[in-house]
Amino acid sequence: MARLPYADEDSSPEVKALSERIRAERGGRLLNLYKMLLNSPPVAEGWLALLTAIRQKSRLPGDIRELAILRVAIINGAQYEYGVHVPFALKEGVTQAQIDALGHWEGSDLYSGIQRAVLAYTDSMTKEVHVPDATFEQLRPHLPARELVELTATIGAYNLVSRFLEALGVDPEAAHAQVRGT
Repeated sequence: MARLPYADEDSSPEVKALSERIRAERGGRLLNLYKMLLNSPPVAEGWLALLTAIRQKSRLPGDIRELAILRVAIINGAQYEYGVHVPFALKEGVTQAQIDALGHWEGSDLYSGIQRAVLAYTDSMTKEVHVPDATFEQLRPHLPARELVELTATIGAYNLVSRFLEALGVDPEAAHAQVRGT
């Protein structure tokens, strides 16, 4: 249960305009995440800009992005984040078997070399913050500098997302998938 009330979309012209913009940019829906963010319109606006850049303007391959996001959600126990991103991952070509094995990916042969390097990098960034040189060097041959920056920003941003969601107890939308493999 959410620790704070969700913002009233009609509470001010600023909130109303921003909620309409979010609906327009996010397929007509206003997820609970955004309803919570609208308690601070400047934060909601910055959040929208950052996550739009990461999810819609990045050159990072979609399957790589979504594997990293799902792995962050699993590590952080972020049910909401996980549930929202399973359909995106499937749409980007991640298989259900890969999604199901993410909790214990190291022992699975379902992932390519780049996917394994991305998952190791995601684990290091999320669990230890400081990424060992060896982990970074495993990733470097697979992605050019722009995509390495975009991957790093994606992992960092989705750690922010999961921490925000979990700290404020944002309620998952009804039909989300459950975190698996933890």
